[in-house]
Amino acid sequence: MPQTKNIILIGPMGSGKTTIGRQLARQLNMAFFDSDHEIEAKTGANIPLIFELEGEKGFRKRETAMLDELSKKNGIVLATGGGAVLALENRKMLRQRGIVIYLSATTAQLWERTRLDKNRPLLQTENPQKKIETLFNQRDPLYKEMADIIIDTGTGNIKSTIKQIITRLKSTG
Repeated sequence: MPQTKNIILIGPMGSGKTTIGRQLARQLNMAFFDSDHEIEAKTGANIPLIFELEGEKGFRKRETAMLDELSKKNGIVLATGGGAVLALENRKMLRQRGIVIYLSATTAQLWERTRLDKNRPLLQTENPQKKIETLFNQRDPLYKEMADIIIDTGTGNIKSTIKQIITRLKSTG
């Protein structure tokens, strides 16, 4: 598999992009980047604080700039934020600059994985479970439209999921 092609992970919060991405990169001997973590490192502020100070619109602007910067690199595994697919500009950019893998899971699985995480500003609502369903219904068609490969992260463990991704990557060239 050529090491110049980027692997870009998309999917809802809680689908495993960071966890799987980090281990996938290690297996493939590639560098790993998480766009949310890179935004935090660059700004010196965590995502909830950026949302609080700049709103979602301000955060999305920073996200697009960071995705542009990171996706220009070669041979990386990039975990994107769950809402990265909302901007047409991001969807086009990511499709052009890598193999896009949609890590999918059911809303029940996403809720189970995120329900105790206070670092997710969009879930700081009265009914976070309902919010997950709303976000999923809004974004799932965009994830599917962008994906070169779709992987269900709701079944099996991380090791088997990574093995499945590598097998699919080899078969797509």
